[in-house]
Amino acid sequence: MPNSVTLRDVATSVGISQSAVSMALSDHPRISEPTKRAVRAAAARLGYVPNSAGRALRAGRSTSIALVVPQTGRHVFGHPYFMHLLVGVTEEANARDAALVVSTNPDETHGVAAYERVLRSQAASGAIVASASISDPNVKRMADSTLPVVLVGRFAHLRHAASVGTDEIAGAAAVTRHLVEDHGLTRIAHISGPLDHQTAVDRYEGFRGALADSGRPCTHTLAAGDFSEESGRAAARQVLDSMADLQAIFAANDEMAYGAMLEIRSRGLRVPEDIALAGYDDFGVSRLTTPGITTVHVPAQALGRRAAAVLFALLDGAAPDPLHSVLPFELVVRESCGSHHG
Repeated sequence: MPNSVTLRDVATSVGISQSAVSMALSDHPRISEPTKRAVRAAAARLGYVPNSAGRALRAGRSTSIALVVPQTGRHVFGHPYFMHLLVGVTEEANARDAALVVSTNPDETHGVAAYERVLRSQAASGAIVASASISDPNVKRMADSTLPVVLVGRFAHLRHAASVGTDEIAGAAAVTRHLVEDHGLTRIAHISGPLDHQTAVDRYEGFRGALADSGRPCTHTLAAGDFSEESGRAAARQVLDSMADLQAIFAANDEMAYGAMLEIRSRGLRVPEDIALAGYDDFGVSRLTTPGITTVHVPAQALGRRAAAVLFALLDGAAPDPLHSVLPFELVVRESCGSHHG
């Protein structure tokens, strides 16, 4: 039978964090000798055995990791964010001679299949979880299981789990400040993503916070989309009909921004002369439109590499330092907001 004693059990016994237990077992210099002795004694008493995948990695044998995305395969493989993330994870897995399993849901009604496939099959030694909603209880199940797990994104209620992400609040605030401070735009609509996802919530929070901090009499309205081009166009239709003298639209991703651009043009309006436009992500479409779309560059490929590197560290018995990695974003200014670059 597989050993059921986990790092969490040892941590509870000693009264320290799981990260500290992992560092103690790997003889990390940041952990004091008395604490190391206490951890080793507790591990021996409880019968804790380090993860077998970690032993395989140290012995030079291959292992398998999983990328869990609780969406349909059509959505995952048709979305540029996931493709960039997958490339990054694959690069790190290939460097470790590890196989990669991608687990998705068969359709919209089977919301747990992607998780269950990995938890029950034991086909993977560890997992990376991406694009889960805030209310999805299966993310906590994964984080609390004996399987080493790394989350992509911010999960404020799962601070004990290793995660990799960017500061979405700061990124949205940066693009909003650019619209307000650099262009003097004060009547701005935000097209959010689905507000049961932390990414969408954080980008909306960054937008609202920047408006409040601007010191200017800003007015805004909100329409929610689902990160698709079609939802961006529908949301733009809503805000154009409801907000008089609208000056700008900030969409929570570039695909929705492109949908908004189509709706603006269908009304005989121009971007940016009549309505300025900004997006988020910078995965390709923002560079291909005319004008190019001002956006925030999300380093999705680097996120994938970092998430996989953290997971392999966990498999090898090391504690991720820091537990929550935050990669930098970049504001990319193009012509859709009224800026001109030669």
